[in-house]
Amino acid sequence: MITTSTRVDLHPLISRPDDDDPDLMVFGRAEIGEYVELPTVYGEALRLLGEGHPAGAVEKRIADEQGAEIDVAELVEAATGLGFIRAIDGEPVPDPATDAPRSHFPWLTARHVGWIFSLPMKVLWAATTVAALASLVMRPELVPTYEHFFWSDYVGLAVLVNTAMMSVAISAHEMMHLMAARSLGAPGRIGFGTRLYTLVVQTDVTGVWGVPRRRRYRAYLAGMTWDLFLMATIILLVAYVPMPSLVAALLQALLVTVLMTIPFQLQVYMRTDLYYVLRDLLRTSNLFDDGLAYAKYLRAKVWAAVRRRPPPAEDPTTGLDPHERRATRVYAVVLVVGGTFALGNYALFAIPIAIEAVLRAVDALAGSFTGGPILPAIDSGLLILVEGGIQVLFVITFIRTHPHWFGRISRRAGR
Repeated sequence: MITTSTRVDLHPLISRPDDDDPDLMVFGRAEIGEYVELPTVYGEALRLLGEGHPAGAVEKRIADEQGAEIDVAELVEAATGLGFIRAIDGEPVPDPATDAPRSHFPWLTARHVGWIFSLPMKVLWAATTVAALASLVMRPELVPTYEHFFWSDYVGLAVLVNTAMMSVAISAHEMMHLMAARSLGAPGRIGFGTRLYTLVVQTDVTGVWGVPRRRRYRAYLAGMTWDLFLMATIILLVAYVPMPSLVAALLQALLVTVLMTIPFQLQVYMRTDLYYVLRDLLRTSNLFDDGLAYAKYLRAKVWAAVRRRPPPAEDPTTGLDPHERRATRVYAVVLVVGGTFALGNYALFAIPIAIEAVLRAVDALAGSFTGGPILPAIDSGLLILVEGGIQVLFVITFIRTHPHWFGRISRRAGR
């Protein structure tokens, strides 16, 4: 029970002015990734509670100084649900941080990584990129092509080695996201995830909501910035540094594999790096989920009209600000069109190509048991191992990140 004499103990919270509305403040707790926008009067009440003032005294002070009547008991209940309250009247409150995944590399701080995002490093990145572009213009043979992927006649070996190099490059990409977040004083965690049919490595940098929007772009774009710097460096190395032909071929293969990841980031109908940039540029808080909810609403509305049934529940974008409502509705179209095209392309091309490749590999592997050549069989086995391993990891990750889907299927099967 929250009474006028109730005192609360708050966890350390981040607070800052809202990016768009001077009458709002953002409060959050970085370690659990929970942030909320509050009217400034409620933010002041939360500050007073954190200083140890009882609930009744906070209500009176707010009324006297700002002429506003607020329900502090309701505020305390909401803050407790968000995980902001450590104790109420000396009684500990269950802490969601106990079950929250821990941040990776907690020892890494802004002091360690801030230099990476300094002005001299930005100048170095820009100079390297310009030099690489100039080299491509002067020496067109350096322009990457798909042929550079196949640095060996053994496709399975090329796929295995390229996948290993790509794994290192992706790890560096995600570490850049994490280090960018740490340079802003925010936690971060790297893990596997899925985007439609794609297995991805992703970095949770929800904590950057604790900094103004203009600074958050650093965390969103750090990975792609690293990719561009890596590709530019490879071009310059191959162009001007003497090296064995095999090393040059491997570097060019790495260049191609990194280059192939850039178009994926442009697919903003998924939660890619550039999606988060777009979300902040449009000044929306939850563009993907709101857009998906609106798309589902439109589908239900059309289906109800076809079946001559009453329309579905209220438009989920009604409660959004006008500019956010417009952006969300347009994005919903991009989400549906882009997702449909991507899934259709996957069904028509990617799946048949993968099946054909595996069948040929299995045929070559089986042929080795009837007197066929050994090396092509080993190469085919490597191809099956790599591609099969990626698909198994995708399935495991998908099940782990969508447990509610499979729980629903199990319940239906039990009925």
